[in-house]
Amino acid sequence: MAGHQLCHSWCPQPFKAEIGCPCTVESGPMPHGTPARHQSCCLTPPAAALVSVLARAAQRSGSARVAPSAFTSLAPEHNLNQPGMPGTTQGPLFLGAFIYEVLAAPHEGDACMVGAINPELYKFPEDKSETDFPDGCLGRLWFSVEYEQEAERLLVGLIKAQHLQAPSETCSPLVKLYLLPDERRFLQSKTKRKTSNPQFDEHFIFQVSSKTITQRVLKFSVYHVDRQRKHQLLGQVLFPLKNETLVGDCRRVIWRDLEAESLEPPSEFGDLQFCLSYNDYLSRLTVVVLRAKGLRLQEDRGIVSVFVKVSLMNHNKFVKCKKTSAVLGSINPVYNETFSFKADATELDTASLSLTVVQNMEGDKSQQLGRVVVGPYMYTRGRELEHWDEMLSKPKELVKRWHALCRTTEP
Repeated sequence: MAGHQLCHSWCPQPFKAEIGCPCTVESGPMPHGTPARHQSCCLTPPAAALVSVLARAAQRSGSARVAPSAFTSLAPEHNLNQPGMPGTTQGPLFLGAFIYEVLAAPHEGDACMVGAINPELYKFPEDKSETDFPDGCLGRLWFSVEYEQEAERLLVGLIKAQHLQAPSETCSPLVKLYLLPDERRFLQSKTKRKTSNPQFDEHFIFQVSSKTITQRVLKFSVYHVDRQRKHQLLGQVLFPLKNETLVGDCRRVIWRDLEAESLEPPSEFGDLQFCLSYNDYLSRLTVVVLRAKGLRLQEDRGIVSVFVKVSLMNHNKFVKCKKTSAVLGSINPVYNETFSFKADATELDTASLSLTVVQNMEGDKSQQLGRVVVGPYMYTRGRELEHWDEMLSKPKELVKRWHALCRTTEP
């Protein structure tokens, strides 16, 4: 029976015998008793007897001192004498914590009050999104996303922003919303006057086909409006509308930190931004492909798509290759996709990563638009070598950088 299982799973063996459980004797479990008898012992354990047993066990071990009167301070939902307690959600959890509190005192003579639950065991993770801002943070934006499949409508809720860094003493922010790759049309929020922590609570609708929604990227550009009504960009958020984002019909609330817009002109063949991280404990090399800009597409943008191929090499020999999803018709595609490779620490002096931007063309043809290689001194110099070395010097951290793409020679 369930009660019998709970009794044996939660109560240490000496306790079962001393509180008189009919399912247990000193030599071990006995056959089940009658259902009524079984329920009376296993589903409603005598609290006073249990306290007595715990006290004696604690005194024998010298690890804790128990106050039997502590049971009088228990909340009703924690009362061990309530019928059916071990079958509830709170009962076994409390009983486990209760026994742990009594028997797990780290030092001899540590006092422990029965029923004085350790709050740390029951806390929910604290939401620090409104208090913890990293150094150099340009601000943080909260928004919601929901896609109505039948109506083919993208519903975007602009909730609030915090910690905006205005160029002057006061900040008067507004937000423009784009659905990339279309950068000509946008929707705009109202301007909030004299606040670095604006509350917007506005809703916007984009009409977008279900066939192309996962190819689109939601862009929020946050501006400060000065006295001459000129718009000064404070930062932006790029949010790719991937399949996992749009699962279900529920509204998702999301926050992202603002990023500065790159003011450098694109390189000749475009640029690629990605993160590197190495976990020496797991021997795992992680690559996060973020975005590209200024790509030189070879055909009409409306019929081409672009993806990034990430290859792990060792001694210039191919080890493994992974690909991002393809983004349709954009010279500034956004990916935000993560890939992991198994790589032992001893191999990092001879390993390298090749990231190639590839354009799909009509039929089964494809063309490489540019490539960047990062790795140790054996293969790279300049920014690519610096990125690799910084990754090794900051284990388990994501190191983000832009890299100029170089012309590739077709195999």
